[in-house]
Amino acid sequence: MTSLMRAEALEAPEAVARCLAGTDFAALGARLRALAPPFVLLSARGSSGHAGTTLRYVLAQELALVAAAGMPSIASVYGVRQKLKGALFLAVSQSGKSPDLIAEAHSAREGGAFTLAIVNDAASPLAATCEAVLDIHAGPERSVAATKTVLATIAAGLALIEAWSGHARPGLARLPERLREAAALDWSALETLLATAQHLFVIGRGPGLGIAEEAGLKLAETCGLPALAFSAAELAHGPRALAGAAFPIVALLAEDPALLPARAVLEPLAASVPMLSTVDLAGAARLPSLPPDDPVCDLAGLLLRFYLAAEAAARARGRDPDRPPGLAKVTRTV
Repeated sequence: MTSLMRAEALEAPEAVARCLAGTDFAALGARLRALAPPFVLLSARGSSGHAGTTLRYVLAQELALVAAAGMPSIASVYGVRQKLKGALFLAVSQSGKSPDLIAEAHSAREGGAFTLAIVNDAASPLAATCEAVLDIHAGPERSVAATKTVLATIAAGLALIEAWSGHARPGLARLPERLREAAALDWSALETLLATAQHLFVIGRGPGLGIAEEAGLKLAETCGLPALAFSAAELAHGPRALAGAAFPIVALLAEDPALLPARAVLEPLAASVPMLSTVDLAGAARLPSLPPDDPVCDLAGLLLRFYLAAEAAARARGRDPDRPPGLAKVTRTV
């Protein structure tokens, strides 16, 4: 029987296509250009937070903006109204129902920020709190493990940044088809590793850090597998001491400027640490990937294929990927 997680992950190409076709990104981009915010505060939790990590890197790359991670509890628990005059407050949430994000958005608006919600429910409380709404149009998602909504969020963010910056991202139009192709890649080697691993590292760099973080979360919630997600740079600052025969590495990397420094950290470990990589690394086993196109869009394809591998590994480990113990689809944190 096909799990909801697998079925919904395979719906991602269509969800992304709907997202890209269903929003007037040009108008929203023009509005942001006129506002010219000096910095961005991007607030999210869980899978949305990982999509946000990727988008923060792209905001810095494309617009040279400081793009910081929000701290929802500053508003919801500590009652502090931050001074955000002129800033863009970008709230990312699939459900738009978490009280802490709603509180932070309200506080940010009172603190002088322009508030924008990226959500999968334009009628949600978070959307109602913000001044502008970007609906990702991913459609209903019933599996506890988010998949297509994460990929649609990344696509929506990339389209918004493209419209705002004026820097064309031709790979975005090709993303739905590239996602379909990525889903068909043979990652049986990863599925075999995940079926029996006791713990591992998932490594990214640059925009790929958010992809690695999301992959690590999916292994924890669907497989019950402790997976530590790090930037390749952070791996060198201590965590590499854990790497060894019983603590393998999965490197989710794309062909971009971050690859060279990532290689410098990972290749010396490959002789003694089991390692799977989506790019050529000396000593590592290669996971198939599509020919390089747009690096960030390529990372989205790797994430889709990882979702399918995590789902298969969960079933191999005797777990139901749709019903992680103790978790619900909508998480309401304060």
